[in-house]
Amino acid sequence: MLPHHDGSPLYVSSQEPELGDTVAVRLRVPHAWGKVDAVRTRSNPDHEPRFTDAVVVASADGWDWWEAPIHVENPVHGYRFLISRADARKVWVNATGLHEIETLDSEDFKVVTFPAPPSWVKDTVLYQVFPDRFARSAAADDRPTPDWAIPARWSDPVDEVPPGRSQQFYGGDLDGVREHLDHLERLGATMVYLTPVFPGRSNHRYDASSFSHVDPLLGGDEALVRLVEAAHARGMRVIGDLTSNHCGDGHEWFQAAYGNPDAPESEFFYWLNDEHTEYVSWLGVPSLPKFNWSSAELRRRFIEGPDSVVGRWLADPYNLDGWRIDVANMTGRYLDHDLNEEVRRTIRRTMLEVNPDTILLGESTNDPSGDFLGDAWHGAMTYTNFTRPIWGWLSEPDRASSYFGLPFGTIPLYDGEQFFAAHRQFTAGFPWRTRLGTMNALDTHDTPRFLTNAKPGTVPVAFGMSVTLPGIPVVFAGDEFGLTGVDGEASRTPLPWNGEHGADAEAFALYSSLVGLRRSHSALNGGGMRWLHVSPDALVYVREDADESILVAAAREAYDLTLPPGLVSRPGEEVTPLVGEGILRDGESGIRLTGTGPSFTAWRLPGVSLPAFGG
Repeated sequence: MLPHHDGSPLYVSSQEPELGDTVAVRLRVPHAWGKVDAVRTRSNPDHEPRFTDAVVVASADGWDWWEAPIHVENPVHGYRFLISRADARKVWVNATGLHEIETLDSEDFKVVTFPAPPSWVKDTVLYQVFPDRFARSAAADDRPTPDWAIPARWSDPVDEVPPGRSQQFYGGDLDGVREHLDHLERLGATMVYLTPVFPGRSNHRYDASSFSHVDPLLGGDEALVRLVEAAHARGMRVIGDLTSNHCGDGHEWFQAAYGNPDAPESEFFYWLNDEHTEYVSWLGVPSLPKFNWSSAELRRRFIEGPDSVVGRWLADPYNLDGWRIDVANMTGRYLDHDLNEEVRRTIRRTMLEVNPDTILLGESTNDPSGDFLGDAWHGAMTYTNFTRPIWGWLSEPDRASSYFGLPFGTIPLYDGEQFFAAHRQFTAGFPWRTRLGTMNALDTHDTPRFLTNAKPGTVPVAFGMSVTLPGIPVVFAGDEFGLTGVDGEASRTPLPWNGEHGADAEAFALYSSLVGLRRSHSALNGGGMRWLHVSPDALVYVREDADESILVAAAREAYDLTLPPGLVSRPGEEVTPLVGEGILRDGESGIRLTGTGPSFTAWRLPGVSLPAFGG
C-alpha cells in the first residue's frame, strides 16, 4: 500500500511527447498510507530544479490520483514526485521507489522526445534462431563443406572443445528456417531474430568476411528474401544481427588494410604498429579486429544512409524489420575514444530514413541504462534485469555453470526479495518505452539453457514471468523442446525435428500456452506494473490498463498470502482464472491467494477506470 507511478499510459498522458510539450503525469496514493497535504513534481531541465503542483483528479477504491503538468524541456526529461505528508514528513517517489532523503537524478522517471519505437514493439514475442543448428533444407545436402569447417551429422553431439567449438558445422540454412515457420506460428512467435547470416569462418558467423551478401552456405541472398516474404505472409517479422564493434580478420575491408597503411580501409581499424600488422581486437581475439568509428568512410559504408550496410538490408528486396547489434555496449569505445552515442544515433537515423517501422535492439551485458535512454536503441538485449536475477531465484544450489557476465562457477543464489531488488534496480534506469522493448530472456545462444540448472518444476514460473513482466519475451530455439546445455556453445544444439534428443511435447504446450496468454491481453502489452507482494518464495504483481488487470502469482514454494483490501480493486464476480492452479478468494479482509510450488498462476480482474488527462 505505497504511492505508485511507472510511466505507462495510466500515469503519463503521452508516450510520444515533443520538446516544448506539456505532459500530464499522475501519482497514485493509497488512503491507507496516511493523509497527504500536497504532491509536487520535481523536474531538472538544463540541470536546474523546477516544481509543479498536483491536484487530485480521481478518488476510487481507496486511492487518490494526483495529476500535475510537466513542461518537457530536454530530450530526456527526468522527473520525480515530492509528497508532503500531514505529519510534516517529506517523501520522494522515483523509479526505485520511496525515499525519505533526496534522490539521484539518474533514478528519476523519464519521458523522452526522440522518435518513438514502432507501436508493435510492445506486442512482440521474439524467437531466436541460430541458423547452423535450426534446420537443414534439402538444398543443404548439395553444398560443399567449407575449408574451415568440421562437418557434423544432425544427430551428432555438440563439440564444446576448440576447434570444434566454433568450427563444427551442421549446415542449417535459411530455407530450413522458412520450412518450419508453421512451428513458430503454432508457438505464437511474432518476430524471428537471426544470428548473423553474413559469411564468416565459423559456425556462429560473428567473424564476418563481408556485409555485402548472405552466406551461400545459408542459401544466399535469395534464401533471405524467401524467408522474409514467407514470414511477412504469416504476420511475423524478421530481424538480422550486425557486429558494429568488429568484423572477422577475413573481411574484405580488413584484408585490404592489413599490412597496407595507404589503403583507404586502414582508417577503419586500430593499429598498434606502423606496418599495420598488429591491431586491436575484441577482447584480444585476433580473428575479430575492432572497428575505429572515427573514420568517416567507415560510417558512410556501414551505417549512414540507404546505401550503407544498415540501410540496404532493410530495403527491397530483403525487407528486414530491424537489427540486433552485437556488443553494442563496446561499439565505438576504446581508451579515450567514446563514439558510441554517435554510432547508435546514426544507425537509427538511417533506419528511420529507410523504414521507420523497424526495431533496433542493442546487446549490453551489464548495466545498460546509460546508453538506453531512447535516443536510438528501442530495447536492450541484457542479462541484468531479468536473466541473472531469475536464475538466482530459481536455480538449484551449488550448480557450477557458465553464468553469462560473471566468472564461471556457482550461480549466485537469490531469494524473492533479492530478485525484486535486482530487477527494480536495473529497470529503474530505463524510460518506460525502453523497458517495454527490453528482452526478458531466460537464455540465449550465449548462455546455458535455463532448464540445465533450474529447480524442478520452475520453468513455468520463469517463462510465465518472462511473458508477464514489461519487456519482450524471448524463446531461444530449442527451449520449447526442453533442451539443455551447460554454456553458450553447448546450448546451440541442433533442433530435434524428428523426435530425437528427447523432444518434449509438454514443453511446447507450456511455451505456446504462455505465449498465448501474453498475446491475448492488452494489459500485458504495455499496461502498467505494480508489485503487490514480495517474499523469499513468492512474488505477486499486477499489470493494469483501462480494460483489464492481470494479477500474477509466481512461486518456488507453496504460498498462502492475503493482499490487503484496496491493494487491487475487489474483483467480485469479475475474476477469470487464466493459467495455473492457484486459488483466489475475495473477502472482506482482502484477497487471499493460495497455491502449491513451484507454480505460476494468472487471473484477469477489472481494469482501472480513470477520467481523461486534463479533465
